[in-house]
Amino acid sequence: MEKLINANADLFAGIKGAIFDLDGTLFDSLWVWEEVDRRFLSKRGFSVPSDYSQTISTMSFRQTAEYTIKRFKLDETPERLMSEWTNMSRELYAHEIFLKPFAKEFLEKLKIKGIKLGVATSSNAELYMPALRNNGILEFFDSVADTTGRRGKDFPDVYLAVAKELGIAPSEGIVFEDLPVALECVHREGFRTVAVFDKHCLSAPEFCDRF
Repeated sequence: MEKLINANADLFAGIKGAIFDLDGTLFDSLWVWEEVDRRFLSKRGFSVPSDYSQTISTMSFRQTAEYTIKRFKLDETPERLMSEWTNMSRELYAHEIFLKPFAKEFLEKLKIKGIKLGVATSSNAELYMPALRNNGILEFFDSVADTTGRRGKDFPDVYLAVAKELGIAPSEGIVFEDLPVALECVHREGFRTVAVFDKHCLSAPEFCDRF
């Protein structure tokens, strides 16, 4: 996000609120889920299929559990999978997840500009809340929401919920994401969008801007 520290003012013309994804956007954290997936499936005698991460990328936590059970024909409940995933990743998020370079400085600059800040994530609150606190940015946000109880990020639900809580219309908001399908979705709703580069989006580089 270094380039955005001195971004052209036109990028924020008419913008009253900025909504951020966490994993792969503010947090350098996508490696955690690769490791969780590897350990989880290996324990059950499977390797991670090449299309697995991309397939679940827009799903909510529960949708991912339901999909995994169906795909691998597991005799387990979604609750059991979600609990195991949470336990495996909780310690990593609490102690080993850090911000991407210049992310905190960028958030501080937006706050100084008077732009309201929100979080829209597919992650679980048990994971992202400790990471937000430990990295000293939780207090920056006026709204924090996830896809729990909502459709995944191939639908605009979580972004619209955050915008409503910020008191802004989509046309007054800008969304920062590393997920191409999410960017396309919110763009159709009228949000301004910024694609954040992460090594995991190399499969769709045309959507990724290297900050």
